[in-house]
Amino acid sequence: MQVQPLIMSGEDNDDGDFGVAVETRTRTSRPPLYKVMLLNDDYTPMEFVVHVLERFFGMTHAEAFEIMLTVHKKGLAVVGVFSHEIAETKVTQVMDMARRHQHPLQCTMEKE
Repeated sequence: MQVQPLIMSGEDNDDGDFGVAVETRTRTSRPPLYKVMLLNDDYTPMEFVVHVLERFFGMTHAEAFEIMLTVHKKGLAVVGVFSHEIAETKVTQVMDMARRHQHPLQCTMEKE
């Protein structure tokens, strides 16, 4: 918090002192961001992962295919960076869809 004195010039109080008003300004910091990551498994079809990336992360087919290959080769990939609430929602959406289709796909988030 930053405090700056604001001097009232020319005004005289009853006791002969000049008045000083203090103005308080608060600075808000940006909320922390969270990385959403997909983890590789040996059972979820690659086409399903591509579909998830297109549907929940707004990727083109080419972008989704590239990320899917990164997940497949490296074991995981960051698929987006969001505020806490949005990241949590994305993780839940991916996990719910994977469960509905009986795939063990894992999606997680961590603070950036």
